[in-house]
Amino acid sequence: MTRLWNDPADFADEMIDGFVAANARSVRRVTGGVVRSTVVPEGQVAVVIGGGSGHYPAFGGMVGQGLAHGAAMGNLFASPSAQQIHAVAKTADRGAGVFFSYGNYAGDVLNFDAAQERLRAEGIEASTVAVTDDISSASIAEKHKRRGIAGDLTVFRSASAAAERGDDLAAVSAIAARANERTRSFGVAFSGCTLPGAPEPLFTVPAGRMAVGLGIHGEQGIDETDIPTADELAALLVEKLLAEIPDGVEISGARVIPILNGLGSLKYEEMFVVYRRIAQLLEDAGIVIVDPHVGEYCTSFDMAGTSLTLFWLDDELEQLWDTPVDAPAYRRGSVVAAAQAAAAVDVATTEDVIAPGDADSQELAQLVRAALQTIVDTIDEHADELGRIDAIAGDGDHGIGMRRGSHAALAAGIHAAEAGAGARTTLARAADAWADKAGGTSGALWGVILHTVAVRLGDTGRPDAQAVASGIADSARGVQDYGKAEVGDKTMVDALVPFSSELTTAADGGASLTASWTTAADAATRAAVATADLLPRMGRARSHGEHAIGTPDPGAVSLALIATAIGELLAAGKDTAS
Repeated sequence: MTRLWNDPADFADEMIDGFVAANARSVRRVTGGVVRSTVVPEGQVAVVIGGGSGHYPAFGGMVGQGLAHGAAMGNLFASPSAQQIHAVAKTADRGAGVFFSYGNYAGDVLNFDAAQERLRAEGIEASTVAVTDDISSASIAEKHKRRGIAGDLTVFRSASAAAERGDDLAAVSAIAARANERTRSFGVAFSGCTLPGAPEPLFTVPAGRMAVGLGIHGEQGIDETDIPTADELAALLVEKLLAEIPDGVEISGARVIPILNGLGSLKYEEMFVVYRRIAQLLEDAGIVIVDPHVGEYCTSFDMAGTSLTLFWLDDELEQLWDTPVDAPAYRRGSVVAAAQAAAAVDVATTEDVIAPGDADSQELAQLVRAALQTIVDTIDEHADELGRIDAIAGDGDHGIGMRRGSHAALAAGIHAAEAGAGARTTLARAADAWADKAGGTSGALWGVILHTVAVRLGDTGRPDAQAVASGIADSARGVQDYGKAEVGDKTMVDALVPFSSELTTAADGGASLTASWTTAADAATRAAVATADLLPRMGRARSHGEHAIGTPDPGAVSLALIATAIGELLAAGKDTAS
């Protein structure tokens, strides 16, 4: 279990601060993560990696000479926000564009894509290769849906080596894509992991049993067996990976880098016993082993487990692999130490001056502030339960992420309202803060919801019930466009769409905002409960399959809880809308 923390909500930030303090010769802290602290030549493509915290040495430990130029580091098991990614990328950029790479998870894809589009809008070239090495997470016909695990290392290192030799952005991207296509991984676990402050592990494996194909956030595997001997486990890992060879590769005579990765609690001595047999089996198959790796490269807090990655080399990839690397958690070869860079200005979004709203909108901004406080109170009350159900139908971080996001939104909303902002500006500032601090899929989607509603509120006058309903309808469309989920996919959308539909119907029928909202909140609650019967088809929960049936979607539940609580706020007499 994870034993040491202060406030669990502060764990990721405090971990990053400590990591930087211990590795100042390689990295420095910037908004959203870390960048190299050493001089990087102008005109070199910046390789920016990232993902949720809890997987050290991924991702900050892979920033340094010969490897990544920066890492966006999100909350525990949650992707960094688009704002964090953008800030790291802008700081790392040296005028030749930014290359992004990360594990293929829904929140990471949403937020890295948003940051990439923002860079392009600013005139900075950017491209992406998401890592899809885990063969247990989808079939060969759906490789694009596979998640990224310890194979991150091969893609990150290949792309970084190409950047180091002076390749342009297109060439770096092509190398990374080829490395990804030639990387395959498969893993097992013997126990779950425990997030800081959590009373129990995200998942459990029965004593004496082994979960086969489990994901690094506890996503459901493909089988469960008795714990094998070390040699039997080696045979299983090799057999699974040799059953799927990259196109154009012949096993006999192939040059392969094997990476036996520990997930957090498996001892090195145990892995060496397993690797002994892996090496024998690979050699028996006619494979030439190059630079074998046994250690921790992508962990999952204290999970007891291991994965095997095979990186099938070609001549160019092997040449790039020889590039010397010096990062906090990964060193290969002899690197000529670069000079420490002068302290540069941390590139982060600067806050605009707040323009005051008119008297009516300032009064409505106080209702927005009260609603934000209500959201915080609601999430604080239910955070543990949201985390519990997310551990079954997701990855257990929903309560933590919602707390971080809602508290940040409240602080931003209070600041804006006290500065005289109208309702739109108050809610828009809250939206930005929520998305930034929460990260992950839910952070991005709540940012969309609050932003689109804010537009309808405006900074002048008072909106009527129909205007508010139109804002919610806009948010429902925005969430579906952004996250690509539909009703029935077992996501937040399953509660948001019924909420929007009922709100619009009631408002169009002439009901007050309070009455309309109360009716809509009831619909959202019923819909959230009904998600328990659905099979997840989107996001990280998709890999849990039938194991998620019987448990409602945490995103739908949290939305229904918030809608109900705000309805009670309005009914208490604070409804200042028409």
